Amino acid sequence: MANTPTPHIGARKGEIAETVIMAGDPLRVKFMAENYLENPVLFNQVRGMLGYTGMRDGRRISVMGHGMGGPSIGIYTYELYNFYDVQTIIRVGSAGSIQEDLHVGDLVIATGACTNSNYAAQYELPGTFAPIADFQLARRAVEACERMGYRHRVGNVLSSDMFYAANAHNDRWQRMGVLAVEMEIAQLYMNAAYAKKKALGICTVSDHLITGEATTAEQRQTTFTKMMDVAFAIAQ
Repeated sequence: MANTPTPHIGARKGEIAETVIMAGDPLRVKFMAENYLENPVLFNQVRGMLGYTGMRDGRRISVMGHGMGGPSIGIYTYELYNFYDVQTIIRVGSAGSIQEDLHVGDLVIATGACTNSNYAAQYELPGTFAPIADFQLARRAVEACERMGYRHRVGNVLSSDMFYAANAHNDRWQRMGVLAVEMEIAQLYMNAAYAKKKALGICTVSDHLITGEATTAEQRQTTFTKMMDVAFAIAQ
């Protein structure tokens, strides 16, 4: 029996490129398709999780939503890696800064992702797994930021299962050098490691969990283009 379409992705084999740029918000995906891709073709709208494939500077690239939280990105990226022969996934998303010198609008290139999720338990490892990015993707992202003059930091993020946490303990993560909090990168990196594929998370700081700086939902949807510039620059 064919593995595609899957329960969550309506595309057939060949309709999705080997490189997929993903965002949690399907409307951010629609924005990328309309502003970064030539002749984008819709390949998925199951559950409203939009996905498009088009061309960019002679390269075939797909963009797709992954929803909010580890379980959601875990499902979509597993299916992309294992059923659609996707080789590279780049997440572009928002994050909350927990470092005083990392401000709203700055980019975070996540070379590693701490987590309070139990996602890694499925692998039955005799210890703690450290989810990390693909080094070549991370290096190219840093080079792209430097070339474009975009403020950025490189390092660890926290992929939290809780958006509204009773006890976030951000001060403890801050002390360990974690740059920002988001919700999906650790699970993406684990799926990539298990499938022997490539992944990178690039985030825009949307709010500051210490100083209170913040952005609106509309700004997050349509103005966080610097991370998109970087993602499309390194997509192959």
